Amino acid sequence: MPSDSQAPGDPSIAVVIPCFRVKKWILGVLGRIGPEIHRIYVVDDHCPEGTADLVESSCTDPRVVVLRHERRKGVGGATLSGYRRALEDGAEILVKLDGDGQMDPEDVPRLALPVALGEADYSKGNRFYRLSDLASMPRARILGNSILSFLTKFSTGYWEVFDPTNGFTALHAAVARELPLDEIAEGYFFESDLLFRLNTIRAVVVEIPMPARYAEEESNLRIRDVAGVFLMRHLVNFGKRIFYTYYLRSFSLASIELILGLLLVSFGTTLGALHWIAGGIRGVVATSGTVMLAALPILIGVQLLLAFLGYDMRSQPSSPLHLKLPPPAPPSE
Repeated sequence: MPSDSQAPGDPSIAVVIPCFRVKKWILGVLGRIGPEIHRIYVVDDHCPEGTADLVESSCTDPRVVVLRHERRKGVGGATLSGYRRALEDGAEILVKLDGDGQMDPEDVPRLALPVALGEADYSKGNRFYRLSDLASMPRARILGNSILSFLTKFSTGYWEVFDPTNGFTALHAAVARELPLDEIAEGYFFESDLLFRLNTIRAVVVEIPMPARYAEEESNLRIRDVAGVFLMRHLVNFGKRIFYTYYLRSFSLASIELILGLLLVSFGTTLGALHWIAGGIRGVVATSGTVMLAALPILIGVQLLLAFLGYDMRSQPSSPLHLKLPPPAPPSE
């Protein structure tokens, strides 16, 4: 059922708020969500502070639906629970909003606009768009997010996307139904893994500039604790993306460039290492011919890999997927 303030033809927007240790801020966040939002799903991720109880006892907004987890699943698992319920209820745009006040609820319409206009399948906030917006962000977070952003570019194929851990996002429901929701990471890797999944179905992603808002809230994410896990998962996703995109679903000149480039670089490096070790043992300096025999394959291989990388950067999805998909099913009764 659409809200009273929703005009005919306007998309139904659902806001999903994963909650863990946000009791101090959740009511303020809910109070700032505008009337253009159809429904709000507060997902209590087995919060020890009793966020669900507080919302049910103190929030009178009829749009709010409280969901509870019997065990903690992580921010991704909580978001996915909200997504599934919103899809069952017939929402057309799914917005994820954190409950700690770092994101401005009044920006939800601006975030959802590119999806509503058919310009994108997924939009997300970017705190790095303007340097002035970074003034309040801790330096450690700036460094950590920058490193994760470059890893995400490789693993997802969205080379123009930055700030991958930004959880302020809007996703079209038709695209969400195409995603393997049961396979998406449920922890802090959720946003990065979701971007990888979106690229495998060729969804269009855009970014919306937003300021970094930090007050007294504390992030549960510790870069030093997840760095190794994030690196391994990015490497796995990178391998999957390359295989899916360039060898399983299609085969192009870039596919050949990648294989030949890797083979030539490997051959040249191995040959050069063997001659260097043998020369060291015998005390013989390698001849110019031997050096060129090792260097030439490496140079050609690097050129081929750069050509592949350039092709990969230019091949980002540009045609919104949801315009080609069936409309969302009507709300369940």
